[in-house]
Amino acid sequence: VQLQASGGGLVQAGGSLRLSCKASGFTLDDYTIDWVRHAPGQEREVVSRISKRGGRPYYADSVKGRFTISRGDAENTVYLEMNRLRPDDTADYYCARDSGRYYWDYWGQGTLVTVSS
Repeated sequence: VQLQASGGGLVQAGGSLRLSCKASGFTLDDYTIDWVRHAPGQEREVVSRISKRGGRPYYADSVKGRFTISRGDAENTVYLEMNRLRPDDTADYYCARDSGRYYWDYWGQGTLVTVSS
């Protein structure tokens, strides 16, 4: 089982990025996947979640209306489209698989998003 996150980079405030989380060794549609970010000196934050087999996605208030999560079943990949980025979106972004038992059992490596003002 592996999750591979990619797509981070440096962008100016107001810009956009799309993060990808490619899964291998399991079918994404069978699990809930979270995007979690961690900025230095701050608490880890779940910014978005896509539930297994459909259901309404979750967005943290801090990103609601700007970020969109989606899943490409053919690619076995979860995407996070991030628009109108702000400097306070700067963080390492991770995708994580919800084990179904109130903990994450697999994590992708972080992908760094840096938003300049």
